[in-house]
Amino acid sequence: MPKRAIITDQAAPAGGPYSHAVVAGDTIYLAGAVPMLPDGTWVTGSFAEQAHAAFRNLAAVAQAAGASLDQAVRVGVYLRDFDDFSKLNEIYAEYIKGDNLPVRTTLPVPLVGFDIEIDAVLYTAQVPLSASVGMSRAARIAG
Repeated sequence: MPKRAIITDQAAPAGGPYSHAVVAGDTIYLAGAVPMLPDGTWVTGSFAEQAHAAFRNLAAVAQAAGASLDQAVRVGVYLRDFDDFSKLNEIYAEYIKGDNLPVRTTLPVPLVGFDIEIDAVLYTAQVPLSASVGMSRAARIAG
């Protein structure tokens, strides 16, 4: 199945020669989203303001690809200051919801000029209802 590139004007412009996302079958790979407005203006200010802007960009790209962040199976978060970890967790819960939360890696990195970058992988195939009905939580996790 061929891949399909996604570029949207509803999110911050890509920072280089790459797509906002790539759809490959039932999987959507979202490029790193930073705290920038769709017009290219950086969002400065508190960590919370920057984190919300980055998550809004990530959500806009997911929507442009026909999906939502609720379909995330993996999220990567890169923080300039790891002291922002607890605030990140509060904000994260506003954008990543549901009973089946994705895996997540959060790393401190030397970002220059902004505090956070977020990327994600989404899975859009539907799981048949019969596959999870009657299964215990532990069985669904192990299966």
